[in-house]
Amino acid sequence: MAKKRDYTTLYKGHEGQWSWVAHRVTGVAVILFLFAHIIDTAVIGWGPSAYDRVMRAYENPIIRLMELGLVAAVLYHAINGIRIMIVDFWPKTAEHQKQLFYGSMAVFLAAMIPITIIMGKQALDLL
Repeated sequence: MAKKRDYTTLYKGHEGQWSWVAHRVTGVAVILFLFAHIIDTAVIGWGPSAYDRVMRAYENPIIRLMELGLVAAVLYHAINGIRIMIVDFWPKTAEHQKQLFYGSMAVFLAAMIPITIIMGKQALDLL
């Protein structure tokens, strides 16, 4: 009699999986921003007036909120990267993966609260 195959995944949505997904997503977001930044800086080649028009787009409250998202992506990616390096350099810390995840999330949230207040206020002031 043939064995029935189990097609379920090993990942069940635990901290390790979500931190892996978020690390990849934030990495892609940062790369996309860098690409956009290179393009908006290159506009200076068409003259100061073209560059000024592009820079005025950054005065839009929606763009300011996107900048807040960029700051969050960079901050999360950096903090999670440090967590990954800790596990890589000290393999015994892998036994405390869950605690490291929640600790890094606490640091992220603690840093994002004042950043959100400051940047959010600036975005609201543009309305």
